[in-house]
Amino acid sequence: MERFVIQGGNPLNGSITPSGNKNEVLPVLAATILTDEKIILRNIPKIKDVEVVIEIMKDLGSIIEWIDETTLYIVNKEINKIELSKTLCQKIRASILFLGPMVAKHKRVILPPPGGDVIGRRRLDTHFIGLEKLGAKIEISDVFDVSADKLLGKEIFLDEPSVTATENIIMAAVMASGVTIIRNAAREPHVVNLTKFLSSIGARIEGIGGSTLYITGVDRLYGGEFTISPDYLEVGSFIGLAALTNGSIRIKDCKKEDMHMILMNFEKLGIFVEWEGNDIIVKENQPLIIKDDFMGAVPKIDDGPWPHFPTDLMSIAITVATKAKGTIIFFEKMFEGRMYFVDNLIGMGARIIPCDPHRVVIVGPSALYGATLDSPDVRAGMSLLIAALAAKGESKIYNIRQIDRGYAFIERKLQSLGASIVRESI
Repeated sequence: MERFVIQGGNPLNGSITPSGNKNEVLPVLAATILTDEKIILRNIPKIKDVEVVIEIMKDLGSIIEWIDETTLYIVNKEINKIELSKTLCQKIRASILFLGPMVAKHKRVILPPPGGDVIGRRRLDTHFIGLEKLGAKIEISDVFDVSADKLLGKEIFLDEPSVTATENIIMAAVMASGVTIIRNAAREPHVVNLTKFLSSIGARIEGIGGSTLYITGVDRLYGGEFTISPDYLEVGSFIGLAALTNGSIRIKDCKKEDMHMILMNFEKLGIFVEWEGNDIIVKENQPLIIKDDFMGAVPKIDDGPWPHFPTDLMSIAITVATKAKGTIIFFEKMFEGRMYFVDNLIGMGARIIPCDPHRVVIVGPSALYGATLDSPDVRAGMSLLIAALAAKGESKIYNIRQIDRGYAFIERKLQSLGASIVRESI
């Protein structure tokens, strides 16, 4: 086991480059199973979740090599089994993403129930309903056994715009016979970029970026090269980091189209950024004054499917709000376990009123003090790390493998900004 030891209370300054999008690279890796030809993927974040997905693929027979620190060489023509490792699948939620491509390419997959963050119920019904529509047969016991001699294109209306279900159905449909129409599809940037990757290797997809996708099945896909986009969730994390530590940070190579709603909600907390080309600049001495709604009403930040504020940034925004002047309510609509980390912030001195599993009220600003903390999930872990860097005194964060699952080389990046952070084995 490892922990972080942090001396907080110092402004962080400098330039930082976000890694590739975690939520994009995982489905793209799974999608490479659809072709036997060579794939080169660039800007890969070297994080624990990527390492686990690579292990799953190698266990199936994939040949995967690191060309350099952020580039992968992949060939999947030697895949020789259909049952995924139970041990590996228990480590990661994204193992569910192998359903679509394995059924499409190899006619059957046996998948143990996936693991992942404990942030509330994460239903899988939409995956199974969509695959059944395409002709797959599904048997559920202690494993998910999904098979299809032939997938046939159909019109599918998703009962919820689930990101991973949309991705699974897309990956199955690109090699189904005929035309598949997916309505109420998720539109998150990582879903869009999965469709762009598949199109680059021969898939026929129309309506990319919208909630209705038209997919004409093809007999085969080809090799190619693809670059993973910068992680807008990491960008949002660094914006919060700069504001909370009263530093000046340039965040390089961002995508404006991914940031509109994120920046609008940070402005509610009194954080304002500047753009220089594709770089975001967060200057020191941010106002950090919560902007009331019209007529003096208490403002609210809530999440939802794209283009709403992303659920993965709720814990970051909550942490930022503890240092902002005013009162604000956060409404986590998607996961009933997302808010459980706030006890850690309360222990550091934050004034937070938990209302129920989905809502908290924050009254700020509060002075934060160092504490012994435990990271419950990827995003909450990063938010506690940011709080520790802003707090007075020393903090120790345990269970940091959760942070490593989503943030590549995080202490190296933070040290480059002047952070006092050390990784220790315990």
